[in-house]
Amino acid sequence: MTSPQSRNRSRRATSHIAVRVAHVVLGGLVAVGWLVLPLAGMGARDPMTVARVDETVAAAKHTTADPGQGGTSAGDLALPVVAVGAAVVLAAYASVRRTRRARTRTTPGGSGPRVEPVHELDRRTGTSLVEIDDCVRTSAEELGCVAAQFGQAAVKPYADALAYAKSELAAAFRLRQRLDEAAPQDARGMLEEIVLRCTEAGRRLDSEAAGFDLLRALERNTAAALDHAETRFRELAARAPATETTLGDLHKRYAPSASFPVAGHVEHAKDRLVFATFHLNRARQALDRGADGEAAACLRAAEAAVDQAGVFMEGVDRLAAELVSAAERLPTALAGVETDLAEAHRLSAAERVGELPGHVAHAESLLAGVRRDMAGGPHDPLDVLRRVAEAGAVLEDAQGGSPSDERARELLDQALLPTRSALAVATGFVTTHRGAVGCAARTRLAEAGRRLDLCEMGPADALARQGRELAERDVRTYGHPSGEDEGAGGALLGGILLPGGAAASFGGPRTRGRRALPPD
Repeated sequence: MTSPQSRNRSRRATSHIAVRVAHVVLGGLVAVGWLVLPLAGMGARDPMTVARVDETVAAAKHTTADPGQGGTSAGDLALPVVAVGAAVVLAAYASVRRTRRARTRTTPGGSGPRVEPVHELDRRTGTSLVEIDDCVRTSAEELGCVAAQFGQAAVKPYADALAYAKSELAAAFRLRQRLDEAAPQDARGMLEEIVLRCTEAGRRLDSEAAGFDLLRALERNTAAALDHAETRFRELAARAPATETTLGDLHKRYAPSASFPVAGHVEHAKDRLVFATFHLNRARQALDRGADGEAAACLRAAEAAVDQAGVFMEGVDRLAAELVSAAERLPTALAGVETDLAEAHRLSAAERVGELPGHVAHAESLLAGVRRDMAGGPHDPLDVLRRVAEAGAVLEDAQGGSPSDERARELLDQALLPTRSALAVATGFVTTHRGAVGCAARTRLAEAGRRLDLCEMGPADALARQGRELAERDVRTYGHPSGEDEGAGGALLGGILLPGGAAASFGGPRTRGRRALPPD
């Protein structure tokens, strides 16, 4: 893949060649003018005038010309005029060159093309990552709607484009994480690669947007798509009371920290459903009067709102199931780690591992906190299981990674549940608040997913929770936007509506806002 630096060098080389060619052409024109204009002036005189001039020249050889009586013909003035004109052209060209050079120089006394400062490039990479991440999330949502209607085979080209964009985005986020962790010497090159990968991801999605619209034919098939969206809407609306009951049960059974990640999910889901109701009605009315374009835009906004309402409700149900599972696993997990701790004490007494006492103290501290929380009443099973798994990992490290394969799998399984839960909670939060979440939170979330794939549970869990904290901070800073339509504030916060008022759709930065919502 051609690097941005080589592309810049190619453009500079091309511009230098063009300048040289311009110099040669201009010099040639001046030379031709110098030679031809005097002859043209001579050719323009009649024979009698030429003869008189010859006689005058001959007479001048024998007489001294009177300085006060000499004359000048138009032909004699042509050459100086051409010279002056050429000089003016050259001066103007030089002035333009100096102005352009002054605008593009990197320092007050320097020259050459302007190099974007690293801090500006860094800010631009953050904007690009957020924009492409939004495009990928929106495209995935709409692709899911279409796949439900037409099947996976019909959407394969667009699924492939989305997979390509996701891979480029993942690589870009990985570079961003490396930059955040340290300050490498080649920071500029890494930042330029991030921009390039984001550009490629967006270009691929943009290139498939027109074909996606042809497949979906939303303006022609609005009635069928509207029926499908209304069916999904009714399912979620009927499910809302049960989800609210589930959330109430979580409050009663567990410590407040257990249900905190989904505390406002029911209210947010209802807000998205209100927005969906409003735009489904608008879509139906527009369809009845033949305004297919307006119906399609309203329907797309309603579909996205229904999807996000589903994310909120599924988040509550998923967390409830994970808490039950964690509570069931706790006794076995705690017994296993206590066995490991007893073995660590035995090894410490025998002084066979020099670093063991420090690890033992840390593991004992974690387990003491676990026992205290469990004895104190309602607790957070996922958090408790997380600390038990951490204690097991500490003891495993102290033994040099020597536990049996079976015990290693047990420890991995214990850490997997809380880590997956933390990542799912953070992902849902960013998805439903992406209009306000910045680059740092998304970067940590992407890195958490990568570490989870590598079975690095400790780092993955920490990064997922850090990403969610950063995302929540971004949302608090952003505030809750307001809109003229019902539920529009939540739709803006969730990235369902773009700042310009369009409904976000499948595509990259150039095409995702193509479905503009008409004013109410």
